[in-house]
Amino acid sequence: MKPYKLIVSGGGTGGHIYPALAIAEAFKAQFTTEDILFVGAKGKMEMEKVPKAGFEIKGIWISGFQRSLSFQNILFPLKIFVSLIQSFFIIKKFKPTVVVGTGGFASGPLLQMAQWLNLPTLIQEQNSYPGITNRILSKKVDKICVAYEGMERYFPQSKIRLTGNPIRPIMLNDSITPAIGKSFFGLNPEKKTLVVIGGSLGAKRINELVATQIEFFKSHSLQVIWQCGALYFEKYKKFAQGDIVVRPFVYEMEQLYAASDLIISRAGAGSISELSCVGKPLLLIPSPNVTANHQFHNAQALVKKSAALLLEEKELDSKFQEVFGTLITNQSLSGDMQRELKALARPNAVQDIIEEIIDLV
Repeated sequence: MKPYKLIVSGGGTGGHIYPALAIAEAFKAQFTTEDILFVGAKGKMEMEKVPKAGFEIKGIWISGFQRSLSFQNILFPLKIFVSLIQSFFIIKKFKPTVVVGTGGFASGPLLQMAQWLNLPTLIQEQNSYPGITNRILSKKVDKICVAYEGMERYFPQSKIRLTGNPIRPIMLNDSITPAIGKSFFGLNPEKKTLVVIGGSLGAKRINELVATQIEFFKSHSLQVIWQCGALYFEKYKKFAQGDIVVRPFVYEMEQLYAASDLIISRAGAGSISELSCVGKPLLLIPSPNVTANHQFHNAQALVKKSAALLLEEKELDSKFQEVFGTLITNQSLSGDMQRELKALARPNAVQDIIEEIIDLV
């Protein structure tokens, strides 16, 4: 088989980095090749995460345009110019067969240069509301792999492929039963369990909510696994007693999802893709502090399919007990939600994306 060489560019947040890593790992496994290079933005988290995953990465000098008045905006045109030159030399030296972008600062100039050099290019858009980088790149890119229907509102329809978002293979491990998962966290295997996920750093507003609702959860005989985030663990670890487990971070996500009967989560694209495969009754509380409010749009896409309930942060104090109470008591609603989530799940997304890459080259 012809040896393929892949450049993957994307980063700034885990939502761009982890899909990029999943694509690279699947590409490496299929073609048994080490010819994979990442390109990231200097100083961003991909420069640390990618080498830890075993891949080489090159950094370019680029950052986002600030929406407020900032000295950084004065440098933005210069950064674009320099990052394009850096991308040119990276591409010329590595000689990729195909270039893939997953969004974020670095993918813009890198894929733009790849397009100017007439290389096959593909972008993978995780969200239901795409970022500005991918919307600009979509005009010249060869293929666009998306996770949601209706993306022709933003991208040329002829280029769109509905693949879903890549998820970690361990999430598909169905050998871990609910009883095993609950026992792993030291909880009663027979008791209904709520899992609260706020991201690796934690979600301030969700943590504040959970702290005020402990007695409400207990009144409904729920035990709780609360992933509060590293930033907030010292503040909330005092709640860890009896049926309440508080963790700064959970690495064993397959155990966590198996243990869950109900889930409260943010609405990042990667999380939603995993939660669809998990298929448990779900309340989404999107972060309002993200570009273009994309978590709200992600959550709305599930609500329209009756696959989740949605509460905005501004509604938590007035509506939480009423809305979450329906997840606890309405078995018909929960059953319908589980079916709809499973229908939306795309566990083979990463392989479908690899097939689209192969078709390009």
